[in-house]
Amino acid sequence: MKFKYFKYSEFKCPCCGKNETSPELIKRLDVAREIAKVKFIITSGYRCEKHNAFIKGSKNSSHLKGLAADILCVNPDTRYIILKALLQAGFNRIGIYEKHIHVDIDYTKPHGVVWLGKY
Repeated sequence: MKFKYFKYSEFKCPCCGKNETSPELIKRLDVAREIAKVKFIITSGYRCEKHNAFIKGSKNSSHLKGLAADILCVNPDTRYIILKALLQAGFNRIGIYEKHIHVDIDYTKPHGVVWLGKY
């Protein structure tokens, strides 16, 4: 799989190397990255159950399905640029955290939601 701004390997589980990330997710992130004109650093993509439990992720995390990614974001200016681009690219499930933005395309969960994570 070829993407403009991402390598599929960026989304693999850090503990086991398994990668079941949806190509649709990465294609949409490519669109958002094109709009944003800033680098997106993926801090978490696909997670196996063991890794998700280790980091205390949600038991029904979209990362377990390969439908979510976390993007590094440490300042308000970049956070705004990334958030705006994600919305323009059609993402409608976004979590804003102190050091990252979570985005997913999990159609089994409510859409049109933006939430604040623990700071």
